[in-house]
Amino acid sequence: MKAVSVITFLILTTLLSGCFLFSPSAVKTNRKYLPNAPYDAIIVPGVPYDGKHWSEAMRNRVQWSIYLYKKGIAKNIIYSGAAVYTEYEEAQVMALYAEALGIPKEHIFLDPRSEHSTENIYYSYRLAKKNGFQKIALATDPFQLNGMRQFIKKFELPVDLLPIIKDTLLKQDLTEPLIDPACAKRANFVSIVSRQSKWQRLRGTFGQYICWKEEDLKTKHLRKKYNDRIEP
Repeated sequence: MKAVSVITFLILTTLLSGCFLFSPSAVKTNRKYLPNAPYDAIIVPGVPYDGKHWSEAMRNRVQWSIYLYKKGIAKNIIYSGAAVYTEYEEAQVMALYAEALGIPKEHIFLDPRSEHSTENIYYSYRLAKKNGFQKIALATDPFQLNGMRQFIKKFELPVDLLPIIKDTLLKQDLTEPLIDPACAKRANFVSIVSRQSKWQRLRGTFGQYICWKEEDLKTKHLRKKYNDRIEP
């Protein structure tokens, strides 16, 4: 049984890689969706933080969101991510960096609930709707974004795609600002690695732990399939 699980894990990982290889380039994707700007909000998924410095992935996502905001492409930014692999809440850390780089606090929103990339999209989408935002886009690195295309398509979520264009990003000042991450530190933290197996984490990546709003399950089949995880 264990061998079957490993084989299934490898197959799914390969399929995700294939989705990336055959997806449109970041430039083409932006060209498709930028005419819809300005967006009321962009969703920026979290990245683990070590308490000292941002990683390249976090830097790129934060800096891309700032670029989109300052260019008037996005009016607000939703940073998403719980304390997942480290004791620092990813959404809060990214927000601290964004504020240090000049984004007004009133235009920053936090989703501290999400532990997986599909949850980043869905719970941030719900947060956007709660705040009256209508035009929403996912803004992250191309690999993660391309992996989420099918999820967005499957559930017919009205979320556009604005992947990072590396050449554009590298023209920006990417200097890391100083922040005090103390407020993002979570007490009684337990890493997801201790709480979930690799297989369980992969299931989370495919949205298997999402608690849905019934209105977002567009078909009878989906409502029946996720009936046990529909929130009132």
